[in-house]
Amino acid sequence: MIKLNQKITPVTLAVSLALLSASSIAAEQTTQAKGELERIEVTARKTVENLQEVPVAVTSIGAQELAENGISVMTEVQQFSPNTTLQASRGTNSTITAFIRGVGQQDPLWGYEPGVGIYIDDVYLARPQGAVLDLLDVQQIEVLRGPQGTLYGKNTIGGAIKYVTKEMSGDATLNVQGTVGSYNQKDLKITGQLPLVDEKLYVGFGFATLNRDGFGSFLTSDLDNQDRENYNKDVTAARVTLEYTPTDDLFFRLAWDKTEDKSNAKGGYRLLPSLLTNAPVPDSVYDSYTSMPTWNKVELEGYSLTARWDISNNTSLKYVGASRESYSPTNIDFDNTSIRIFDVPAIYDDEQTTHELQLNHQGDNYKMVSGLYYYDGQSCGQFEAILEELGKSLGAPGLTREVSGCSNSTSKAAYIQGSYDFDDKWSMTLGARYTQDSKEAKVNNGLIFDTVYPESGWVPGYVRPEGDLVPTVLDDSEDWSRFTPRAGIEYQYSSDIMFFASYAQGFKSGTFNPRATTAEPAARPEVVDSIEFGMKSEWNNNLRANVTVFTLDHKDRQYISVLPGDSAADLNQRLGNIGESTSDGVEVELSYVATESLSLDASIGYIDSSFDNVIDYDPTTGEAFDKSDRFSVSNTPDLTFNLGATYRMYTDMGDFVMNGNYYHRGDYSLFEEDSLLTQDAYGILNVGITWYSTDGQWSAGLYGKNLTDEQYMIGGYQFVTPDPTAPADVSKYTPGLGGDNTLIGYYGDPRTVSLTVGYSF
Repeated sequence: MIKLNQKITPVTLAVSLALLSASSIAAEQTTQAKGELERIEVTARKTVENLQEVPVAVTSIGAQELAENGISVMTEVQQFSPNTTLQASRGTNSTITAFIRGVGQQDPLWGYEPGVGIYIDDVYLARPQGAVLDLLDVQQIEVLRGPQGTLYGKNTIGGAIKYVTKEMSGDATLNVQGTVGSYNQKDLKITGQLPLVDEKLYVGFGFATLNRDGFGSFLTSDLDNQDRENYNKDVTAARVTLEYTPTDDLFFRLAWDKTEDKSNAKGGYRLLPSLLTNAPVPDSVYDSYTSMPTWNKVELEGYSLTARWDISNNTSLKYVGASRESYSPTNIDFDNTSIRIFDVPAIYDDEQTTHELQLNHQGDNYKMVSGLYYYDGQSCGQFEAILEELGKSLGAPGLTREVSGCSNSTSKAAYIQGSYDFDDKWSMTLGARYTQDSKEAKVNNGLIFDTVYPESGWVPGYVRPEGDLVPTVLDDSEDWSRFTPRAGIEYQYSSDIMFFASYAQGFKSGTFNPRATTAEPAARPEVVDSIEFGMKSEWNNNLRANVTVFTLDHKDRQYISVLPGDSAADLNQRLGNIGESTSDGVEVELSYVATESLSLDASIGYIDSSFDNVIDYDPTTGEAFDKSDRFSVSNTPDLTFNLGATYRMYTDMGDFVMNGNYYHRGDYSLFEEDSLLTQDAYGILNVGITWYSTDGQWSAGLYGKNLTDEQYMIGGYQFVTPDPTAPADVSKYTPGLGGDNTLIGYYGDPRTVSLTVGYSF
């Protein structure tokens, strides 16, 4: 087993802070003027509420906090939310791997459904491709932890992440922001709004071009004259919004956004030297080798329409309709050498349309959210697993397994959730959602004894043979329905302290195996049942302490295994519901405003996750056995914490904001089954200073991230065969698929420093 070792981190410091008595901190006096907490409003329950009144584990990070910490991309938000993992997936720059409380989805292939929902202004992003969003004109990011099956529906069994933008008002504005930094970083962001009719009709816009050289390079390449930058960035994004408020009771928003990511495909770091060619372990974890094109592209485009009618002071009706599409041709060199041992060129092509009608109502002692939801999505793709060296060893010019197909689904749902106040202390929340899911799948899969690419011209001079090269092996459909409830009780101990307990259920959609080799049946939906106990509290108006204790049961987990067919004697390797895992944990979020100038923040998450059973069948005897000892809950550190401090200084030269934070992640496995890659615990230190001019027009910020230059794995590939008698002994690994010892790591960003200057007209 490969483990990346890091320095010992100050766990005791975080634990001490988490256990510090809230009342003793609140009573602490200072000679400086006392600071006060700011009210935080969230939309976690699809209506605007005070964070402290929402009986849900939710973290909200506002635009100012994001800017003053130099946060520019969605994945950096993970440091502020306990028990949360947001990473760029392996060989890509903009495909997200999201896990919350040990629940997520690592494989981004079409057909597999996510476990954490991503939303932009209430519009669901069904696929992980392009979901590593660069932050442009954002009001706040909300992270909802735990299953959100009632209000948000399927594929939110781990939680949900909401990207929220602000409605326009006031005068015309124009904001220009430029950033320069390490690795020749050069970013430009332009945002603004223009009132076409005062206080009634606005047009808003945003544009960003984000560029950076690579952290490393492709040391060798089989193809000449191509860009060898590795881990570089080349992103262009644009957004236009039209908002119309004809009366105080009506609001309309029409929005368009487009993103194009032309960053190079990421090359992985070989943790073992190649057996088949000259590809030793590189000196830098950001260096690689490749036999593939280094170009890569992700194109995203979406339209949405939001209409809201405030029927009365107590009742509102809201409609959100959206259409989104994405197209992503990509190159993933699994073996990371300059010969074609295991190369995977691929295309992802997705479209989705969603409609939601929402009715909100509140009375003297109750409030209700209800709605109807419709989703229609097409997720298609194609990849070639090129095993050319293996094919040559068999006497053929090459060998390629081609897999293509589509997973098309529709989903219809109705939901309602309400809270009722029995008196000024006790209240109850009840909710339910009924979902009907339909899925059609087609899979083409077969071997070609040659080297094949998805399209002509993929590599210089390549011409793809005409016609279908592999047969259709699966063409089927399936329907599911699911009732997902939520129940909770809240006790308002005082005006500043609330205790709550809740039960919630969510499900991840059933699916067909997108890599099927035969006409196998679909796997059923995965289900998560969760129980939470929590406290939302504020003390002396300068300390906020929110605590959640949770337990969840994750059933019917979908994995490839040997499973019986129509009879016990009919055993086939296919996708099935074979696993069950449980997680127990605690989350603590603290904010302490010591003075008007100094504030301290801490978030701490602890989780104990394990597989209870994973059922497989012996292909020889047909007997079932439990292989859960070979499984671990991936991408889930047992301990995460973030310690931060912010100091504000007010001078005649302007306002200065100085902050720093230390973010710790405990050790975690990169894979769930037979993981050979484990990242040891590590910590990241970030600091920043932001200046605002006295007239409020100029701003500047200097930000340093990962100042100790920690090296940490965020993804990988393992295609080696360990010795069953000594699975941790690297010297006994034997070649895996493709004939080489392919063990690859992908790493998080190194130390970077950036300077941002902004001007607001």
